Amino acid sequence: MNPSPAPHWIDSHCHLHDLDEVPKLLVHASNAQVDRLILVGTTVQSSEAAIAIASEYTSGRGATGITPLLYSTVGIHPHDAKEGTSAIEELLAQPGALVKEGPKEPGQIIGIGECGLDFHYDYAPREAQRETFVGQIELARRLGLTLVIHTREAWSETLAILTAEELPERVIIHCFTGGPEEARRCLDLGAYLSFSGIVTFKNAEELRAAALLCPSDRLLVETDAPYLAPVPHRGSPNEPAYVALVGASIAALRGAEVVEFAEQTVTNTLEAFELAR
Repeated sequence: MNPSPAPHWIDSHCHLHDLDEVPKLLVHASNAQVDRLILVGTTVQSSEAAIAIASEYTSGRGATGITPLLYSTVGIHPHDAKEGTSAIEELLAQPGALVKEGPKEPGQIIGIGECGLDFHYDYAPREAQRETFVGQIELARRLGLTLVIHTREAWSETLAILTAEELPERVIIHCFTGGPEEARRCLDLGAYLSFSGIVTFKNAEELRAAALLCPSDRLLVETDAPYLAPVPHRGSPNEPAYVALVGASIAALRGAEVVEFAEQTVTNTLEAFELAR
């Protein structure tokens, strides 16, 4: 009797460049059947680090044969909104910047963000957050790149901006933390919803309701590593391998076969970032 196939995953949002022992974590990810990682920038410096790691480990993949395929995004998190978008535009304009039209290959820059609004901490003035968010929406649209959005305690204004602005073709609400109403409004705007380890937390009933509501072709899974480790690792540093736990939890919630659910999330992520198969 043939064994059941193992599910394969993509971690649609992680900060591998903020973690130590990257080679070991890539081995962990490979062992967990996590085949691709999206490394997400939050400042100019972290965006540069994401680009460097994605390029380094993609070019060296053949040496080990086990490294997942890596991609990067560049963006300014709302906490650092005072940086503005000009430095990101300069980074993207450099001769070596790997921004290309059409299906994206490993090592390339595939998105703008994470960007958005965070009114929980208000580390940056709200007006600066708004201006930098809108600037990155425009940049993603102009370059034809996927927009990766962070929103915390700012649903009303985030949705107002997304409704008012001309959006790029592909938009992802990263680490979605809303309930069914917020999910419906984001879906109506054409966005994908990306769910993190928060969906495994005991007090996340509204979020699980949103994960049930989300159409199967608009749902992504992520770790947001090193943050938000899922149960049973909550409170420990997160890592890309744990996206398999996030995905399995949502599959069980939805009454779906894990392998089929994983395949669907992989297809969704390839489409959301326009990745070559």
